[in-house]
Amino acid sequence: MWALIFASLIIGMIVGVIYLSSRFAKFFFLRKLLGKSRILRFVAGLFIVGLLALGIGALLGVINAAIAVLHLMAVWLLCDGVSRLTEWKRGRKFSKYYAGIFALGITAVYLACGWYLANHVWRTEYELETDKPVGTLRIVQFADSHVGSTFDGEGFLKLVEAMQAENPDLVVITGDYVDDDTSREDMVAACRALGTLKTTYGVYYVFGNHDKGYYAPEYRGYDGRDLIAELEKNNVHVLQDQVVSLGEEFYLIGRKDRSEDQRGTPRATMEELTAGLDPDRYSIVLDHQPSDFDAQAASGVDLVLCGHTHGGQLFPFHRMGQWTGIDDKSYGLERRDATSFIVTSGISDWAIQFKTGCKSEYVVVDISQASGE
Repeated sequence: MWALIFASLIIGMIVGVIYLSSRFAKFFFLRKLLGKSRILRFVAGLFIVGLLALGIGALLGVINAAIAVLHLMAVWLLCDGVSRLTEWKRGRKFSKYYAGIFALGITAVYLACGWYLANHVWRTEYELETDKPVGTLRIVQFADSHVGSTFDGEGFLKLVEAMQAENPDLVVITGDYVDDDTSREDMVAACRALGTLKTTYGVYYVFGNHDKGYYAPEYRGYDGRDLIAELEKNNVHVLQDQVVSLGEEFYLIGRKDRSEDQRGTPRATMEELTAGLDPDRYSIVLDHQPSDFDAQAASGVDLVLCGHTHGGQLFPFHRMGQWTGIDDKSYGLERRDATSFIVTSGISDWAIQFKTGCKSEYVVVDISQASGE
């Protein structure tokens, strides 16, 4: 799947560079400077596109440069189409290349908004009711911090302070807390920030697919065991296929990530994890990837909290994981039988620095006992 995505990205980038070079060649200043020579104007256009890509790449990375080029190509195609249709309707051509001007402006504004949606963190609230006699519980959930991507360890402390202001009974981290490129220094600082949280039941964490790292420990200077040690040093409880009681009313079930199957340490099934649990208690599952909804609903748990999808990241592909069946849901709240599922878009990003199909967020879930009216 990833090979197909990267191959498509490379092919799209090549096509985009060729198309955009030919479009820049149509601007008046190049026609005036280089005359009628299409080859010279194309080479000049290629130079401009290269400068744009290199500038964005230096600022945001190679992947984001490719994303910017692909967006500019798509918008420019649309503007060219609208321009030609308008010219046909009015019976004469425009004196200036307005399609190119609009394409550049629209893309710049669109991607600037996408950058802001990725780098600013919102608060999203859900209110859930249950017939079980559990009183109330406030959960703050976040996922996909990928520390070091849009904020460093010290910057993460400001987000922790915002979550503390919610007065949570419970804080849960549903995976991809760190990334393959998160430095040890940032990891330690971020864990130290978590140590400042004060809650009724504590702070709990489950692994995501990036947390243990896809490369040798030498690549970033630590491994999954080092991460566990830093989390536990700061009073964060790490759950790996474990069930804990929160008072007499709640169960918290923390799952290993689905990627453990590829690592050779398969995770327990939902049936195994819920065997023998008191059905009168409210059960909450932490599972990084939203990919086991049927089994979770069949097990009778009350709430499942997930991350991983980044909310779908980019429009119009923001539901691609859901459409292809890779994920059961890309974003938001869903109910199946007696089970509620919440998939968060996360508080940060992996490599892509734009969110155009969603926004970054932490989640506040208020659970209360139904009034019975």
